[in-house]
Amino acid sequence: MKIEVALRLAQDADLDLVEVAPNSKPPVAKIMDYGKFKYEQAQKLKEARRNQANTILKEVRFRLKIDKHDYETKRKRAEGFLKAGDKVKAMILFRGREQSRPEMGVRLLQRFAEDVAEFGQVESTPTIDGRNMVMVIGPLKNKSEAKAEANAVRAARREANTPEESAEAETV
Repeated sequence: MKIEVALRLAQDADLDLVEVAPNSKPPVAKIMDYGKFKYEQAQKLKEARRNQANTILKEVRFRLKIDKHDYETKRKRAEGFLKAGDKVKAMILFRGREQSRPEMGVRLLQRFAEDVAEFGQVESTPTIDGRNMVMVIGPLKNKSEAKAEANAVRAARREANTPEESAEAETV
């Protein structure tokens, strides 16, 4: 369609002729309200910025001789970080004669990696860094996916808590 015809159609409808895809061959233009178009673009950009998130490296520290319950607590904490889309740096602190037994540290970190495998995967294998042994585990979901999922769950909870239920809760 020629530009003149499209402009006339837009004027007749009291709308604007907006070029939506200038780089395509041929360029694509639509007849629409330009103010509304700009507003919707700004809203999309704002939503994209809100959902954008940086992955943070969280640290979980162990000692080589760790009790079962303490280990489970550290594991659950790391799973929470991985669910949220953050990386986890698992660190074993060696003291005294423990430094002569690095294979025990490797076994502990491998067991830890197997226990959190449902939520993350090993990004760097266990390496000795001075008196510490370090391993990095990355999440299976990226940060923005995890954040969007958490927002959906939060919205579902909000919808489930209707005004009628909250009025009943206030009277009780």
